[in-house]
Amino acid sequence: MTTAKPRFSLVVPIYNEEENVQNLLAEVEQVLVPHGPFEAVLVDDGSKDRSLERMREFKREHAADWLRIVTLVKNSGQSAAVMAGVEEARAEIIATLDGDMQNDPRDLPEMVKLVESGAADAVVGVRAKRQDTFVRRASSRIGNGVRNWLTGDKVKDAACGCKAIRRSYWMRVPRFVGMHRFMATLVRYLGGTVVERDVNHRPRAAGTAKYGIGNRMFKGLRDCFAMRWLRSRLLLHQVKEEF
Repeated sequence: MTTAKPRFSLVVPIYNEEENVQNLLAEVEQVLVPHGPFEAVLVDDGSKDRSLERMREFKREHAADWLRIVTLVKNSGQSAAVMAGVEEARAEIIATLDGDMQNDPRDLPEMVKLVESGAADAVVGVRAKRQDTFVRRASSRIGNGVRNWLTGDKVKDAACGCKAIRRSYWMRVPRFVGMHRFMATLVRYLGGTVVERDVNHRPRAAGTAKYGIGNRMFKGLRDCFAMRWLRSRLLLHQVKEEF
């Protein structure tokens, strides 16, 4: 691992993506190395396939000192995997991508620049031309509408994995299952500035989707009610000075 402090850290949760992970890493290397120094923290969330082995192969064969691989003891879910990567990350800006290659890392440099410039504390992606089935697009549209109504916020695409957010906000937000989908709202709850930006979205080339209507709708609704409660109970104190 390089000893220079990275300009930003890329965190990617990985669960059963053996068909995608080496192509993902090759693209990250090609696209982001010129914008470094950076580090990529890939978190294996208890994969049952060869994802971890293929990540280790890539790091060894490419001498990728920018790549760090974190493994969880057991499958803990996407929010836990993302937070584990954030906790291990060394940079002050955390960028994220999903591990299925549907997000495009080419969107990240400009998002990171916006946070660096002070224009935003968080830049979150909007999949303007989403490459998913009609059912998935329609359910997402409905889900975002219900979510915004219940949370009192307005986010166009809460589930987009392409983000750049100051690490300090990741470390301050309440932690719960599903929190990664509410980061824009949580940053706003904490007084931060959020910018939404159109990003590229690609069809899934390999592997299978981990989420569907059945395993997201009711859990998402429960989380929205929790966020509604949280908005009225969140601690927002700041120390003014000390003598």
